[in-house]
Amino acid sequence: QVQLVESGGGLVQAGGSLRLSCAASGRTLNSYTMGWFRQVPGKEREFVAAIRWTGGVTYSTDVKGRFTISRDDAKNTVYLQMNSLTPEDTAVYYCAAASTHWAFIKTVSNYDYWGQGTQVTVSS
Repeated sequence: QVQLVESGGGLVQAGGSLRLSCAASGRTLNSYTMGWFRQVPGKEREFVAAIRWTGGVTYSTDVKGRFTISRDDAKNTVYLQMNSLTPEDTAVYYCAAASTHWAFIKTVSNYDYWGQGTQVTVSS
């Protein structure tokens, strides 16, 4: 079992930055692909970014160039640095762990473990 706890969310003005953290316990993350997703009320949870155990990364089109995902396996923690935030980035952000093939890491159902989420609100 893996327990994931997100932190770092909050209220920020448009153009600002936030860094989300996802701390894991129970097992080490170094064999998992780690992903960040986000969800707004009434919409499906959507993929934001993922990082594999080798360090390879991928991003959604909406955040590429503004967000950076990273991992520190020694601290068992994954980060999401979010820059140039816009009101459209407002959502609950979730981190998740997957042991699935890299080709399927943008799909919610392929993730094995989820955190409880952290709210990010961007004001205009």
